[in-house]
Amino acid sequence: MTAESQQAAEGASSAVPATADTAHIGHGHHGDSRLKLAVGAVGVVFGDIGTSPLYAFRETFAGHHPIEADRLHIYGVLSLVFWSMMLVVTFKYVLTIMKADNKGEGGSLALLALISRSSEGKRWTWPIVLLGVFATALFYGDSMITPAMSVLSATEGLSYVNKGFEPYIVPIALAILIGLFAIQSRGTAKVGMLFGPIMLAYFTMLAVLGLIHIVDHPGIILETLNPVNALRFFYVDGFTAFIALGAVVLAVTGAEALYADMGHFGRGPIGLSWLTFVLPALMLNYMGQGAMVLEADMGPRSDLIADPFFQMMPEAWQVPVVILAILATIIASQAVISGAFSLTQQAIQLGFMPRLRVEHTSASAQGQIYIPMVNWGLMVMVIILVLFFGSSSNLAAAYGIAVTGAMFIDTCLLSVVLFTLWKWPAWKALPVLAVFFVVDIAYFGANLIKVPDGGWVPLAIGLTIFTLLTTWSRGRKLMQQEMAEGAMPIPVFVKSAANSATRVPGTAVFMTSSSDGVPHALLHNLKHNKVLHQRIILLTIKIADVPYVRAENHCALDDLGQGFHRLILNYGFMQPIDVPDALKRVTSCGGEFKMLETSFFLSRQTLIAASKPGMPIWREKLFAWMLRNSESAMEYFRLPTNRVVELGSQVAI
Repeated sequence: MTAESQQAAEGASSAVPATADTAHIGHGHHGDSRLKLAVGAVGVVFGDIGTSPLYAFRETFAGHHPIEADRLHIYGVLSLVFWSMMLVVTFKYVLTIMKADNKGEGGSLALLALISRSSEGKRWTWPIVLLGVFATALFYGDSMITPAMSVLSATEGLSYVNKGFEPYIVPIALAILIGLFAIQSRGTAKVGMLFGPIMLAYFTMLAVLGLIHIVDHPGIILETLNPVNALRFFYVDGFTAFIALGAVVLAVTGAEALYADMGHFGRGPIGLSWLTFVLPALMLNYMGQGAMVLEADMGPRSDLIADPFFQMMPEAWQVPVVILAILATIIASQAVISGAFSLTQQAIQLGFMPRLRVEHTSASAQGQIYIPMVNWGLMVMVIILVLFFGSSSNLAAAYGIAVTGAMFIDTCLLSVVLFTLWKWPAWKALPVLAVFFVVDIAYFGANLIKVPDGGWVPLAIGLTIFTLLTTWSRGRKLMQQEMAEGAMPIPVFVKSAANSATRVPGTAVFMTSSSDGVPHALLHNLKHNKVLHQRIILLTIKIADVPYVRAENHCALDDLGQGFHRLILNYGFMQPIDVPDALKRVTSCGGEFKMLETSFFLSRQTLIAASKPGMPIWREKLFAWMLRNSESAMEYFRLPTNRVVELGSQVAI
C-alpha cells in the first residue's frame, strides 16, 4: 500500500464503471446500502491489518530483538498497539487523509495527481512528485512481502494441529501462494463474493478467542486503553520501548489500504466497519493474547509468548481456527496482488511505466484487471522470499520498512494538502502534522534497526523500482521533446501536402502522443507511399490526472480542413483505453468509422543512446531496454491487428 495500496480485490465490489464514458460519481457508492459496502470493505480492505494478530504480538516479545514478557512491558506494548491504531489508522487515515480524495479515489498516486494538478508550475512540485513515486515503489516491495509473511505465518499454525506438519510448512505455503497467483488470470469476481463472509467469520473468531482469555484477566482492558502505560514503558525502559516500536508497527500494517481502497467502498463504509467491528475485534484479540500470558494465578508465561495466537486456541478449535486463518491470509494476499495490478495501471497511464499487457477479467467491472508481467514477477519474488527467509519470524525483520516509509511519505503529501489545497492556517495544521510526523518518524526509525536482519530487502526492491519509474518518466519526456523539435506545424503541412499528394479512399488514423505538429508516421507514409487517405485523423490519447473522465469531456474534435481532423480522446488514469470502441461514438468528422475501411498508422521509435545532457548513458540504455520490451501500441489500445501499419524512426536523447 499501499502505501499504496490500491489494494482492492475488486471482485468484492461491482460498482466500478464498465465504460470509459461513465462519470466517476457512479463508481463506488450509489445504489448500495452503507451496510453492504461496509461488509464488502471488511472482506477486502482489512485483510492485511486483520492478519497482523498472527505475528505482531509474538514478534514484539520473541522476535529478533526480544524483550522480557513482564507486566510493565506487556501493558506497555498493548497500550502502544491501541494508541497506534487510534493515531495512525483512525485519526490519520480514516479521519484526515481519506478526506483528500481525487474524485473519489485514494492512494498515493491519486493523491499525487491531485497535488500536481493544483500546484502546477510551482518549483517545489517536482520533489513532491519524487516522494509520491518512491511511495509507489515501496508498495511493490510491500506487495511481495505481505503474501509471503501472512500465508507463512498462518500455515505455521498447522504444527499446533499436528507436529507432523512441521517439515511441510514451507512447501504448503508455497503451494498455496503458487495456486493463488495461478488463478489470477481468471479474475476474482466469483471468489470475491466469499471474501466478506469469510473475513466476518475471521474477525468474529479473533474477538471470541480474545474474550475467552480476557474474562480471566478483565483488568487488562483498562490497562490497554490507558496511555500512561505506553508512556511509563518509555520512561522506565526507553531504548527497549523504541526497539519494540519496530514490531508494534506490524499491528497497523495495511492501514494505508483504507485510503487506497476508498474509491471502491467510500470513506463512510470503511470508517464504519473499522470503528464498529474491525478495531474492536483486533484489540480484543491482542488483549486476549496479553491476558493469556499474564494469567493472574500463574504469573508471566514465557513459553506462551513464543507463539501466543495459536496457543490461545482451545484444543477443539484448532483445525477450524487454522483453516480460517489460512483463508484470511489468502484474502489479504489477493487484495495486495489486485492492488499491484491497479497501481500498475495507474502508473502506466500517468507516464511512470512503459505499456504492459492489461487483461480485463470481467465484462461488467472495469476495475477487475490482470497484468501477466506483474503477476508472474510478484510470484517469483514471493517464492524467493519464502525460501530465503524460511519462517514468518525471519520475514518479520524485513516487514515494516516499506510500510512505515510509505506512511511517512503520506504524511509529507498530507502536509501539502493541508496548506495548499485545504488552506488550513498554521495554528491548526502544524499540531496535527507534528503528531503524525513524530509517530511516523519513530516507527520508521525503529524499523531501520531491522535493516541488517532483512530490512534491506524492501529498501533494495523499492530503490530498484524507483529507478525504473523515474528513468521511464524522464526518458519519455526527453524523447517527446526531441521529436517535437523537428515537428512540422499542421497548417503548413495541410496546405502543402493536401493538394499535391494523391488521395485514396478510406480513413487513416495516425496515433500521436503530441497534439501539436505532424506525426512522424504521417510524414513517413507520405514520403514512401506518396498517397493520403480521403479522411485523416490525427489521434491523441490524453490521460487526465483524475480517475474518471465524464462522457461529455471524453472527446475533443477539431476540423483542420482538407479532410484532416484532430481528435483527442480523454481518459482518467483508472479507465481502460479502447480506441475502436471510442471511435464508434464519434460521428461528427465525416461520418461513422468502419473498421474494415480504417487503417491505423503507428510510429515505433528506436532509441539511440547519445552523449546528450539529458540522462547518463546507463539510464539511457535502461530506458531503451524498457522501450523495447513495452507492450505494442496496437495491443495496448486494442487496435484491430489486420488494420495496423507500423513505421519506424530513430530518436537520440
